[in-house]
Amino acid sequence: MDWLRLMRLLLIEDNAELSLMLTKALKSAGFAADSMGTAEDATEALISTQYAAVILDLGLPDGDGLAVLQDLRRRKDPTPVIVLTARATVGDRVKGLRNGADDYLVKPFDFEELLARLRALLRRPRTILGSVLQLANVQLDTESRQVSVNGASQTMSTREVDILELLIRRSGLVMPRKLLEDQIFGHLGGIQSNAIEVYVHRVRRQLASAGAGVAIHTVRGVGYLLAERK
Repeated sequence: MDWLRLMRLLLIEDNAELSLMLTKALKSAGFAADSMGTAEDATEALISTQYAAVILDLGLPDGDGLAVLQDLRRRKDPTPVIVLTARATVGDRVKGLRNGADDYLVKPFDFEELLARLRALLRRPRTILGSVLQLANVQLDTESRQVSVNGASQTMSTREVDILELLIRRSGLVMPRKLLEDQIFGHLGGIQSNAIEVYVHRVRRQLASAGAGVAIHTVRGVGYLLAERK
């Protein structure tokens, strides 16, 4: 399940015991997950980091989770959101979906059902699962994690493939360095300040030596941009 490792989720849940259990279960299922227990922390995380999906509890200590969801959609952020809550009436479900939730699951719940719903969301068009990405003569199979240039397989490390995937998905747009770093390493400490530069340099060199029709451009002070060679 190495191809799932790139998928970083945000779990917004104030129950510490449940949050820890879900974080461990998601990790065992192949996902990486950041956990936030307040609406304020969750909103800050969503602004600073691009997540594959969000699991959202509505009963937060500093506000209603729906406010977090509304703020996300107000910023035109299409990140898939599964509401996970004890609010079980039809009216509650309708309200959650009308405010931008992609799915709604009531507590108590079965983790396997949550996992199935999460994977179903991620298989939808323009999300992460189940697609082959291509730009010019570069192709990346997101499931097998195989990269090829002109049909010739390329040997890259897991993180190098992760970086290439993120850049291909935003081809023609600048990928902020901080966003790239957060997506690859998450909220981890002890990361060397030049780690992203090292990996990007390796990917750039590999693509160039393979005759790729794309190039990674450095936008000084901002980040990186992948585009087809002219």
